[in-house]
Amino acid sequence: MLPLVAFAFVLVVLAVALEVVSYKSLERIPAVATEEFPEIDRELLGKFSSFDPELGWVPQPNQEKQKDTGDHLPGEELRTVVTYSTDEYGSRVCPAKDRDEDADVTVSTYGDSYCFCREVNNDETFQHYMAQELDTHVANYGGGNYGLDQALLRMQRQYPEEETDYVFVVVTASSIARILSVWKHYQEFGNILAVKPRYVLENGELELIDSPVDEKEDLLDLESKADFLREYDFHYDHWFKPHYASVPYTSDFLDDSEYLRYAAITGCKELERRAGRSIPGVDFDAAQTESVLRMEQPRVRYHERLFETHEYLFDALIEEFVDYADERDFQPVFVMVQQLRYAKYESEHGPIYGDLVDRLGETYDDLETVDMARHLDPEDGVESLYVERGEGGHYSPETNQEIANVLADIVEEE
Repeated sequence: MLPLVAFAFVLVVLAVALEVVSYKSLERIPAVATEEFPEIDRELLGKFSSFDPELGWVPQPNQEKQKDTGDHLPGEELRTVVTYSTDEYGSRVCPAKDRDEDADVTVSTYGDSYCFCREVNNDETFQHYMAQELDTHVANYGGGNYGLDQALLRMQRQYPEEETDYVFVVVTASSIARILSVWKHYQEFGNILAVKPRYVLENGELELIDSPVDEKEDLLDLESKADFLREYDFHYDHWFKPHYASVPYTSDFLDDSEYLRYAAITGCKELERRAGRSIPGVDFDAAQTESVLRMEQPRVRYHERLFETHEYLFDALIEEFVDYADERDFQPVFVMVQQLRYAKYESEHGPIYGDLVDRLGETYDDLETVDMARHLDPEDGVESLYVERGEGGHYSPETNQEIANVLADIVEEE
């Protein structure tokens, strides 16, 4: 009897240990949610310097930040950083040309991180290259993780202070998901500080649902706003809940071979970090990036379905852009650019947004539209369009130069 009891005890201990290991591994996998309301402490809150009660967050004026590009081995000193600087307006600086009230033509840009041009320096953005080509300042009001809705809200707030002849709105296809979001964590697990407003359509009219967070301190108790977040964030039911890990965690962890692969790669990177040197012949950073891209494919297909079911809201926001341009008398230009995860998928399956860009151009006579994928023809595969360091998901300086040429042509043709 005792051997059986001992054997059962060992099995229980092993099962508990495996559950703990599985849960800890799932916590590190970006495609899995393990908590609905992760703790937000005051230390983390203090680092959230970009909080904005109207937009959720916004680049602050007169700031300079340096970001590690990741271009170094474990334990080495940082060799390379990129610099992000903003001016007194909160626009990213444009080294090529200062603002000039007497300029023949004026240009501003709004959008997400692809508009802001993350992962490159101030003099490597497409706005900088446009300014060189057009000999005029090009304002950059891109915001990291912005949706089309936030881009337009920021434009409506900023434009009266800086009127321009041309306004370019530059976003990626992920905007279809972002405009349905209130709390980023429900679709980008772990992005727990990003609470935002969103629009809904009521009787064919856009209605703005304000962010439920009026003060930054409110983020310390988001669970008290659970009913609001779950009601207005589309992804709670359609993405978060299906990807929420639950007991037994072992089955969730072992159910997907990519989870095991990612956990192994992450473990090897941790060994490199502790040892202070890399393992010869193996690039775990590249392997981890490839693993993340594979895990991102279900999200890309999810976004593709959102264009089929919620394109009407995207259309309504574009109409808002066109109407505001008519009211303020500027030329509106809508530009769709590609994240790396979309570019790889779309190279095989076509655009996840279908004929959206063409249709918008046909619907609105006054709107210029650009599907940037049609203008970028990489000889060495789509990956060559993006930076090879850091996060690796944003356009390289060379690609930004090509984008600038395309957008400058629109201004010059007018």
